[in-house]
Amino acid sequence: MDDRNLGLDMVRVTEAAALSCARFMGLGDAMGADKAAVDAMRRAFDLLNIRGTIVIGEGERDEAPMLFIGEQVGAGWSEAGNDSRVDIAVDPLEGTNLCATGSPGAIAVMAFADDGKFLNAPDTYMEKLAVGPQGRGAIDITKPATWNLHALAEAKRCKVDELTAIILERPRHEALIAEVRKAGARIRLITDGDVSGAIATCNPGVDILFGTGGAPEGVLAAAALRCTGGEMQGRLKYRNDDERRRAEKMGVKDHERVYKTEDLASGDVLFAATGVTDGPGLQGVHVFSGGATTQSIVMRSKSGTVRTIAATHAFERKPNYGWLKST
Repeated sequence: MDDRNLGLDMVRVTEAAALSCARFMGLGDAMGADKAAVDAMRRAFDLLNIRGTIVIGEGERDEAPMLFIGEQVGAGWSEAGNDSRVDIAVDPLEGTNLCATGSPGAIAVMAFADDGKFLNAPDTYMEKLAVGPQGRGAIDITKPATWNLHALAEAKRCKVDELTAIILERPRHEALIAEVRKAGARIRLITDGDVSGAIATCNPGVDILFGTGGAPEGVLAAAALRCTGGEMQGRLKYRNDDERRRAEKMGVKDHERVYKTEDLASGDVLFAATGVTDGPGLQGVHVFSGGATTQSIVMRSKSGTVRTIAATHAFERKPNYGWLKST
């Protein structure tokens, strides 16, 4: 994968999605926000000189009109001799409800990998365990949360009551939350956005992510952690027999398998995200008369480089963004 310019190109794509769905921030229209992000991201892909294949996207072709699994994107498909083939994982708006309610932490996110290096994750749940670089090698998803907290505390040379876990606030996590509290660790509950939650384990203030969320988001989180030196482990959790059968059609043979970071995202990985609403890691879209500002990150696994990009956008010079030009 030739990434000399891909990182900035990726940010342009996530910026387009973030700017377009930001008009729905706080309006209570989660579906409208998601559609705006998807439409903008798909149009932005047409400007990239790549041969990209969506492997983590909005669903299967009969369920998603754009950015469906298997869709080919990028201008490179029409060019003879262009061999810039990449697998693409996207979530045009992670945290649709966060955007709709104006709550913190909504982001537009995507990742690139060499052809065949992302797990083709089925649209089901995944039990996840994630830590930052200091906890790499210390965790084991097959062990209880209490065991992992003590192992992480030992690795970080601190006490369990000095650790903070991040967990999605869901009824299915009630027993998990009770166990973590009993062990003495602090908890930051989030309503949505466990990709952001996994990334947060690499920053001060959050030490470990527990819980079950979407399997596709697990691949995106693993891509980010590959770049930062963190670690993620996951196990598929099917909600019904239909999801199990669909997983088998996508090549899943061992339904009890523990997926490690490199099983989910291997090879040379690039990751990019742009804030939609203000969050702990990224500022959201801030609109002013005639323009807006965005903040993004772009990361690469090969070098471990993490770049933060602040941008100012002039609406009149962005005719493809529709609402931006008329704001």
